[in-house]
Amino acid sequence: MHLQLADLSDIDGVLALHQKYQIDTILEEDKKDGFVTTAFTREQLTQLIQEEQGLFIAKQEEQVVAYVMSASWQFWSVWPIFSLMIENLPNLEYAGRTLNTENSYQYGPVCVDKAYRGSGLLETIFEFAREKMSHRYPVLVTFINCINSRSYAAHTQKLGLEVIAEFDFNRNHYLELAYDTSKCLQLSPRHKQEPQQ
Repeated sequence: MHLQLADLSDIDGVLALHQKYQIDTILEEDKKDGFVTTAFTREQLTQLIQEEQGLFIAKQEEQVVAYVMSASWQFWSVWPIFSLMIENLPNLEYAGRTLNTENSYQYGPVCVDKAYRGSGLLETIFEFAREKMSHRYPVLVTFINCINSRSYAAHTQKLGLEVIAEFDFNRNHYLELAYDTSKCLQLSPRHKQEPQQ
């Protein structure tokens, strides 16, 4: 297993993993274990890689088994749900800061293949992405659909994200969470992976 910043040759692998767990294409029996809400095109992932350096992946024998997306609010602003979040940023405070598009970024979606859940890979890839993004932004922000209880538990209990707001969009209720990117996540020795540069 190794961690890396994705390059263009990884897009097919990321899309294959994404499609398995995206809300529109996930198998019904897998929904209870968590899902990804946002759909992505090859062009959007190309932009995420080339302009944002914000696609972090874990590979096992050349197969993408996990990813974390992280990018500026400008990148995300083409989706209506993120426009709503951007509009509300000045009303939020976290880690002693009033949030804005310069001091925070949108983390997620994150996806871990079912075969690797519970292995510590979530914590490992989160920490890898956090460390890279911490040089650019002091605060990570994300949202979780209230019905996605597995994702909520993982992000609050395993990763330590904190709920800072709630909002409604398209007849769904969401929790908004944040994390101070200067805080290293303490990984147990068995969860440490060797990143590839």
